[in-house]
Amino acid sequence: MDLLLRPGKLHGCVMPPPSKSELMRLILAAALAEGTSVVRPTADSGDLRAALACASALGATWEEYGGGLRIRGTGAQILRERPRFCCGESAAVLRFFLPVSLTLCGGGEFLCEGRLPDRPSKPFYDLFDRQGISYAWDGGLLRVSGALRPGEYSLPGDVSSQFFSGLLFALPLLDGPSWLRCDALPESADYLRMTLAVLRRAGIRISEGGDGFSVFPGKYRPLETEAERDWSQAAFWLTAAALGSELRVDGLTEDSLQADRRAPKMIAQLLREGDAEMDFSQNPDLLPPLAVLAALRQGETRLCGAARLRYKESDRLSSVSAMLASLGADVKEYADGLLLRGAAFLRGGTEIDCAGDHRVAMAAAVAAARCKDPIVLHGAECVRKSYPDFWEQYRALGGDFDVVKLG
Repeated sequence: MDLLLRPGKLHGCVMPPPSKSELMRLILAAALAEGTSVVRPTADSGDLRAALACASALGATWEEYGGGLRIRGTGAQILRERPRFCCGESAAVLRFFLPVSLTLCGGGEFLCEGRLPDRPSKPFYDLFDRQGISYAWDGGLLRVSGALRPGEYSLPGDVSSQFFSGLLFALPLLDGPSWLRCDALPESADYLRMTLAVLRRAGIRISEGGDGFSVFPGKYRPLETEAERDWSQAAFWLTAAALGSELRVDGLTEDSLQADRRAPKMIAQLLREGDAEMDFSQNPDLLPPLAVLAALRQGETRLCGAARLRYKESDRLSSVSAMLASLGADVKEYADGLLLRGAAFLRGGTEIDCAGDHRVAMAAAVAAARCKDPIVLHGAECVRKSYPDFWEQYRALGGDFDVVKLG
């Protein structure tokens, strides 16, 4: 889908979708519980559909219920055959369900789309080598065979917290205690805290101490819970407001465990005049919208600590840089971030390739409001991965665009 977006401020009140990160964790915990869980609200995003498909592969069933999901768990039943898990493009879904598959069904086949086969998995491969677990790629299909055993596990601290979360979901299913060591807090450590909070709500006993976590055998209990609204998606609307749109963002939890709850504080820092430097190692998803703000503020802004963005749905540092440069921003790309020299406006009048990346598309939409001339956005449907209602909400807030056919 190609869109022609015209400049103009947005107006009104918007509520972002539920937290994709929290919902994926709640879906997995509910799938492992014995009994029925109710989780609300929900959204029809690509990543959540992948999480539900993988829950179904474990034997869980689900239905839409009261604006949310009613999930009938398996009680962590052992499966005789290795299922196929359809992970879509979601690294979190792959990293959460893969260790669980090794406890319940001796592994499985993981169907991965887009750039997912190329995203980093070495922490698991190293662990599998130590455990005698076999794994092999065949195009976009990862086949894994083996079993986890109670004992000591270790992961380096300079990797995504998703690897830790996957193990923390799986280790309570073993028949003895385990110890998960890390030499430092992992990147995006707040999302590890979110995992621990979900596990404890599901009745799993984990204690923190020293350089890791003690994990005890336990049974998952059903949940009835409300998922928070998503701060990472809200950041696009908050950035638009900072750039002059008259927007109010409702439904956010101020004391959230989401790393991206820091968005208002980081936006406030960028609204101050003068040079600025900002580290995104703990919340890389905030870089795309804040890069737009950096391109339109007074002063020079260095956005750093975001090398992991090169392994997202696109090389996100490169695609955000290309998008802003095409719009007329003064931007320079580095190995782990961007350097921007701000201007009063962006030129626009160009065509932008979303590179199949939902966050690039949404950042371009925010930037379009402050361009002199309209822009054409190619592949705008990629927002379905995380925010399927984005364009409907954008139009409801006064965003002026048409679907166009080119070529």
